Amino acid sequence: MPRPHTTMRKVRDVLRLSWGEQLSLRQVARSLSMPHTTVALYLRRAKEAGLAWPLPDELSDDDALEARLLHCTPVAPSTYARPDFAVVKRELSHKGVSLQLLWLEYRGLHADGYGYSQFCHLYRTWRRHLSVVMRLDHKAAEKFFVDYPGMTIPIYDERTLALDFKAELFVAVLGASSYTFATATRSQQIHDWIAAHVATFEFLGGCSAVLVPDNLRSGVTKAHRYEPDVNATYQEMAAHYGVAIIPARPYKPRDKAKAEAGVQLVERLIIAVLRHQRFTSLAALNEAIGELVQRLNHKPFKKLEGSRASLFKELGQPALRPLPRDPYEFASWRAAKMNIDYHVEVDRHYYSVPFTLAGQVVDVRLTGSVVEIFAKNKRAASHLRSYQKGRHATDAAHMPDLHRRYLEWTPGRIVAWAEKNGPETAAFIDALMKS
Repeated sequence: MPRPHTTMRKVRDVLRLSWGEQLSLRQVARSLSMPHTTVALYLRRAKEAGLAWPLPDELSDDDALEARLLHCTPVAPSTYARPDFAVVKRELSHKGVSLQLLWLEYRGLHADGYGYSQFCHLYRTWRRHLSVVMRLDHKAAEKFFVDYPGMTIPIYDERTLALDFKAELFVAVLGASSYTFATATRSQQIHDWIAAHVATFEFLGGCSAVLVPDNLRSGVTKAHRYEPDVNATYQEMAAHYGVAIIPARPYKPRDKAKAEAGVQLVERLIIAVLRHQRFTSLAALNEAIGELVQRLNHKPFKKLEGSRASLFKELGQPALRPLPRDPYEFASWRAAKMNIDYHVEVDRHYYSVPFTLAGQVVDVRLTGSVVEIFAKNKRAASHLRSYQKGRHATDAAHMPDLHRRYLEWTPGRIVAWAEKNGPETAAFIDALMKS
């Protein structure tokens, strides 16, 4: 048997996660490594005791909380016998799980709860109104989901009308309102992936709190169930906009259900609609896509009043975080080893770094105009980017004192020094150097 105070700590954790963090019964059970039946028991006893979260100050002591839970008057069963049909729906996705099994588990928790036929009737009624329930699955502007559908749109050469390339369609969907954005990109490479995100933020006019990408190579360099490695450029872009990246877990389609639904909708209402049109540029294609995206977002819901656009205006737009003053400038990252001459090679041009870092591995950040070198996450050097092959960009401040003093003796300075001994010495030195 667990010690009473240990049990009370568990009870506090159950109440915090269930009522404070709004996690489901099974999520709480997984988080605390305890049976879901025990979680349900704690919640039932807490309801019977008339508790709410956060707990009042007088229950800060474990003994007081234990006394409150063990010496309470039960309330009517109707206050806790209502099944959690969102959990029922999730459980039915598991192979072999049936409504009858879930009803038996429900009656194990609530002996005087609904009968089987009424349980099934209530669940089917809930399913018919699922659209209303799903509005509550996501907080306003908390997440937006991004993905690429498998289908592409051909772009033809304007002069020969031969196939030039197949454009990819980037799709972003806001969680609470299902407000949708789509744009065509030349590829799924990192520069197109980042540009599509920047365009999404501009379209929304603000930032969500969380980005949920699929495990696309451009965004996630190494897929992992719990700790995926996010691309450094992607992470930098997210930091610029103040959003967190939480990639969908592999083989967990429910993590990205909004993106999957948005992709299917875009395939039907955009890609299928454009299938007979021939485009000779991405700009023309995106102009057509923009019109269809507006039509999609203003399309009335079937079971709700309004549309994605009206729901976004009501819920999403007010909750968005403001955009930064300047949009993110694309930058790529790479690792490089310092040469013994305290220069690092980037695209066959050589940039100086403080000589104390010679021989170390550094991180190089590249934009179209600037090269920055970082050592242990601290910027060590910055240069204007040069595309001249085989040339050097050297900052004198990066050189050892001996090298700097040596370079200070330019030909002009040497001739001026020789003049102190007379004009003939200066003329001789000048002629010697020219030869």
